[in-house]
Amino acid sequence: MTKQTLSFSRTDSAKFFRTLNKRVNDYFKENNIKKTGNWKLYLKAVFMFTLLLGPLILLLTVDLPTWLQILSMMVIGVGMAGVGMNVMHDANHGSFSSKKWVNKLMGSSIHILAGNDYNWKVQHNVLHHTYTNIQGHDEDIDAGRIIRFSKHSKWLKIHQYQKYYAFLLYGLLTVNWAITTDFKQTYVYLKRKLSYGDFPNPATQWTKLIIGKIIYYSIWVVLPLALGYAWWQVLIGFLIMHYTAGIILSVIFQLAHVMPNTEMPLPDENGNMKNTWAIHQLFTTSNFSPKSWIVEFYTGGLNRQVEHHLFAHISHIHYKNIAKIVRETAHEFSLPYNEYQSIWQAIAEHYNQLKMLGRKPSMA
Repeated sequence: MTKQTLSFSRTDSAKFFRTLNKRVNDYFKENNIKKTGNWKLYLKAVFMFTLLLGPLILLLTVDLPTWLQILSMMVIGVGMAGVGMNVMHDANHGSFSSKKWVNKLMGSSIHILAGNDYNWKVQHNVLHHTYTNIQGHDEDIDAGRIIRFSKHSKWLKIHQYQKYYAFLLYGLLTVNWAITTDFKQTYVYLKRKLSYGDFPNPATQWTKLIIGKIIYYSIWVVLPLALGYAWWQVLIGFLIMHYTAGIILSVIFQLAHVMPNTEMPLPDENGNMKNTWAIHQLFTTSNFSPKSWIVEFYTGGLNRQVEHHLFAHISHIHYKNIAKIVRETAHEFSLPYNEYQSIWQAIAEHYNQLKMLGRKPSMA
């Protein structure tokens, strides 16, 4: 990742974000509601944790047939992604609850999902939300050499086949978290002195990371082994769980930014971006399935990424209600409001984008 300092434009003669921010704030004031989560979110959190931990308890206490063991590990994967999108995500943005200790507690659920809260906050809250879709700054569009997510990335011959293998590799996302990614990120982020909030003591961060991994592997590997499962059964179950969660999370992430209707702008030679930060979010982000309650429920409002990127401090439980305000204000100021009406349309368009980016630049 590049260390070039970027600056977003401060010129918004039409005052788009000031107008939008006032209208959204007025919505919460007029309806006398908090911007953080409510009882609906807390019930959903219970449901998602049940999906994650219920099948595990069943597997550790009941002798299940093989097919039901496999199904249980898939459900755990669904629950893992569900807790990540609905609980951990809001909490680490500070929007799950109005109480900081609740956000900290719920945000720490990432440790049983294979991740680390310090790394996640830097990658997601700092790098992704600030520098969305900017090559060399937003790690979410950096898949190494194997997948080309940006037209500004170097093209390799293998990329012409990414339309076939990309979705298969998406399932490895959380496996990488569990094994290597967190250690690499902690090393790099501490070296670059990056943080979301106070910069942590390096020794404390390394200690938390190691303890978190011990707790994680104790739950998902050591405990099943201690209770009689063979090593190969634990390994297969571990891979099924992570592959299920990885595909879900990766697809949801990519449908928001690696799409034909989202831009990947670059700064000028002085590191200046063309647009203000808020307008930049409109050009680089896309929604999908706005009318599907089940998609909205399960993805934690991540199908409404436009609203999330503009108002990450607001819980996703409110996105549906403020979406009309955001859409109308964007149109009023002649700005884009990217949206696909179904998840299947969005997946098809993401596939088309992978295919386009896989072509040799001179042919694309």
